[in-house]
Amino acid sequence: MESTATRFSLARAIGPTVRARALVSTVPFSARYDLDRVNGVVSRIDHPLRGSSITDRLFIAPGVQGGVAGGWALMAMAKRGIGFAGLILGDTNPVMVQGAVTAGIPIAAGFDVELLETVRTGDLIELDPEQRTLRIIERLRS
Repeated sequence: MESTATRFSLARAIGPTVRARALVSTVPFSARYDLDRVNGVVSRIDHPLRGSSITDRLFIAPGVQGGVAGGWALMAMAKRGIGFAGLILGDTNPVMVQGAVTAGIPIAAGFDVELLETVRTGDLIELDPEQRTLRIIERLRS
């Protein structure tokens, strides 16, 4: 592991500060179609993260897809104890924000593309919604 102090600004964020391992998707995310909501893993056959656990991960993606069912999926997974630690999205929609907030999942949206190019799956990161920042605490060595 290597230490770092890389910090990124976020346009909007809500929820408590959370520190967890990153799970980084290069494609937009659908809580309804991309996840096995019973086991907490990415399940869509052609998804680059297929088989990855989302449980207690800070999930980063360029955006979201879908509507109301996605918000309900977030709440159902959180209730089962297999939900995300937080969501950091390039772009989102009101339904996803409502689902995350209702489920008690910190959520942020609006970041520079450099964040997606820098943060790697497995990095220890911290989302601070009050400061609207994402910080890399520790990087996995590649």
